[in-house]
Amino acid sequence: MEAVRRTVIENCAIATVDAKDTEYASGYLVLAGHRIESLGAGRAPEGLENVVRRIDATGHLATPGLVNTHHHFYQWITRGLATDHNLFDWLVALYPTWARIDEPMVHAAAQGSLAMMARGGVTTAMDHHYVFPRGSGDLSGAVVRAARDMGVRFTLARGSMDRGEKDGGLPPDFAVETLDDALTATEETVREHHDTSCDAMTRIAVAPCSPFSVSTELMRQSAELARGLGIRLHTHGSETVEEEAFCHELFGMGPTDYFESTGWLGEDVWMAHCVHMNDSDIAAFARTGTGVAHCPSSNARLAAGIARVADLLAAGVPVGLGVDGTASNESGELHTELRNALLVNRLGPHREAALTARQALRLGTHGGARVLGRAAEIGSLEPGKLADLVLWRMDTLAHASIADPVAALVLGAAAPVTASFVNGRQIVEEGRLRTADEDGIARATRAQARRLAALAAQG
Repeated sequence: MEAVRRTVIENCAIATVDAKDTEYASGYLVLAGHRIESLGAGRAPEGLENVVRRIDATGHLATPGLVNTHHHFYQWITRGLATDHNLFDWLVALYPTWARIDEPMVHAAAQGSLAMMARGGVTTAMDHHYVFPRGSGDLSGAVVRAARDMGVRFTLARGSMDRGEKDGGLPPDFAVETLDDALTATEETVREHHDTSCDAMTRIAVAPCSPFSVSTELMRQSAELARGLGIRLHTHGSETVEEEAFCHELFGMGPTDYFESTGWLGEDVWMAHCVHMNDSDIAAFARTGTGVAHCPSSNARLAAGIARVADLLAAGVPVGLGVDGTASNESGELHTELRNALLVNRLGPHREAALTARQALRLGTHGGARVLGRAAEIGSLEPGKLADLVLWRMDTLAHASIADPVAALVLGAAAPVTASFVNGRQIVEEGRLRTADEDGIARATRAQARRLAALAAQG
């Protein structure tokens, strides 16, 4: 049997984000194959066998890789549109364009979304894809292929919509599926792409889009399908006051009660946004272990409001961070969400006590891993966990005068990524992707964005 190959990283500050928030001012990590073998203060142990690489990480902070818990990759090619709209008006403005996407567009958009996140420290990404125009090709396969080629750990939340305009929903009728088609295609996606192994690079979740684009029957049957297959469930929830009014008008109850009535609360569920939640809603999430993907930049861009993150955390609700689609967060980056989560939440009633820098880092790492059901494998730097980690450079002009490296990472300018590892494989070096041609991706996304805009203009 071939000896395990080791990489030794030394002389860096380390924020493990383990249960005790252990940190080292100067320490080491030993990666053995695709796992973390050991870490600690000082220099690495002497006598390690088969060390194939040593990295002097002086001036760097090592953290777990960032985990993105909510995104819509296809929106990369519709950035910068409807910039002064609330959620419902934004959706009405953009659905006719999104309904014209096809496989080449989705593949290019996924490459763009993944590249921007990966070069900024994301090692686990997710995509909630719910627009499947008829005859558009294998959109799920295109996204999975892009993530595989990029080398990023990935969850595809196979979405669906069956409530078009004629049924009182927001999307155009030609952009939705039938209930049976949505369920069949979702199950096929799970059986084709879902990997149950502990070091899986691709997993699938069942993810009908939202209460205002999905029938109650599709919500119920999607939950049954997911639990029958043993996979997780994802959807949008409680994002805006308009959504809350919609649920009361259509279902006679608020979003959380509606979700509970359709089987959509539980430890295997996470919801995006969860901005407008009362104490009873938060208690229901805490009681059932339902997770939250907090998307501060998107919530601000669409004027949705400030999520009660401090109250969610105090109640024990699992919370991670999300970029959300880049048509409502044009930067497409997760590391900037650490800062935005802290700042936005301090504008709320808890003020300076809302979030600390270390809580923000936890949201973007261990919190996200917990929300995706992968906290036993990723999200913290501990022996035996998968080797998903980032080296952030902290000795440049932007950060060198900040003594606390975690505060520098969260509150300072976006930190350069010197190295990012997924499963022990380095995918970023000196801020550039090693696994993809960034310039080629930029050209492809620009061409597909123009192609989509031309098709949309034809009506």
